[in-house]
Amino acid sequence: MSQTVAAFQRCPRCGNENSVDSFACNFCGLRLKIERIEKVRFFRRIEAEWINPYPWYLKILYLFVSGNKAFWDINHKRSKAPGWLILLFSSLLYGVMGLAFFSHFNFIGIDTYSLTRFLYNLSFFAAFFVFGFVYQLILFAALIWLFTKGANYAVGFTERLETRFGALKEQKEKYKEADVSPFSIYKGGTMLQLEGAYKFKMMLCAFTPFLIINAIKILIVLFAFPTVTTDIISPVFDQMFNARTWTTLDIIDALTIAVWVPILMTLAIRELSNSSTTRVLVPTIIIGVLVAILFYFLRPTIFG
Repeated sequence: MSQTVAAFQRCPRCGNENSVDSFACNFCGLRLKIERIEKVRFFRRIEAEWINPYPWYLKILYLFVSGNKAFWDINHKRSKAPGWLILLFSSLLYGVMGLAFFSHFNFIGIDTYSLTRFLYNLSFFAAFFVFGFVYQLILFAALIWLFTKGANYAVGFTERLETRFGALKEQKEKYKEADVSPFSIYKGGTMLQLEGAYKFKMMLCAFTPFLIINAIKILIVLFAFPTVTTDIISPVFDQMFNARTWTTLDIIDALTIAVWVPILMTLAIRELSNSSTTRVLVPTIIIGVLVAILFYFLRPTIFG
């Protein structure tokens, strides 16, 4: 008589049952399986008791210095993920980058401190801000889609999300504002499911590196872009996008997409799906590298 293999594993700390492929207890947060990669501090799963979400500015800070801690916190209250704030701040930096470029243009007959120059500066800031927001939203959404496809192949990401969060959607509104730990058997246990997936908002947080990268790009533009004197504004964009400075900026973007973003995206996907770090990291890095190569060689400035 054949025996049926158990589809669950019991947590040795809280005694609750978890699916056999879970890497951490959904009730108390204990690590049920420990991977070699978790010896690296940045990838270690956090097992501390969660009480309340960090303020948005601490979340962003931890995304730079301790990604595992940041996504551990965000995963407990995904509706408060600062993903859209990160996109907004990154777009504002694009606007400042536009001003940095424009500051290198001297227009004959227009005083530096005149109202006309101020309106030009404001227009440039607004144009780059809008461009940065639309461009980055499309880029980030496309990358999230690609990383999701890779995670689906590696760990069945979408299916795990549906299993983990789909069953209790009808109860979500009841608990939406409750700041309780989804990993505490004393504070509701399966509240993690009641919070809903908020997948896109949480995964947007993986693009936090662009805050620093865009700030670095602003400094490069300020010091590396040549000063140009002209009597008309029409050639400004041509001279900007044909400048060699753009090659450096594109290389920085490509490296960020190839390495930094995939590492943070791995942590986001791992926390969302409670799955293997290694199995998520491998396809995510591969996708990041391939996209970075395409991004660099198909960038508009290469044809300038």
